Amino acid sequence: MKDKDFFQRVYEIVRLIPKGKVTSYGAIAKALGSSYSSRMVGWAMNASHHQKKKVPAHRVVNRNGMLTGKHHFGHPGQMKSLLEKEGIKVKNDVVINFEKHFWDPSLLADSVS
Repeated sequence: MKDKDFFQRVYEIVRLIPKGKVTSYGAIAKALGSSYSSRMVGWAMNASHHQKKKVPAHRVVNRNGMLTGKHHFGHPGQMKSLLEKEGIKVKNDVVINFEKHFWDPSLLADSVS
């Protein structure tokens, strides 16, 4: 049950990521007060496609801006396509100008932890 609670808290944060922005697994884990749980955030993203309320998992990338979760979408190019529709350029599965597009969820830590 604890994992389910953690996953739900991850989904709450991911739903707050603005269009045209991305964040990382580690940034989400840190915002939840569990900085060593970035892998668990990844597991939550893998399971997010089964949520009734949409979770924009395409906005979560690794700490270097790489689309490491792309294989968990319907098609390997879907994650890139969704990001590009929001104005985020991707080259070789890496977000271009990652720092410019990065959204820091720790600014909201009090509202979701």
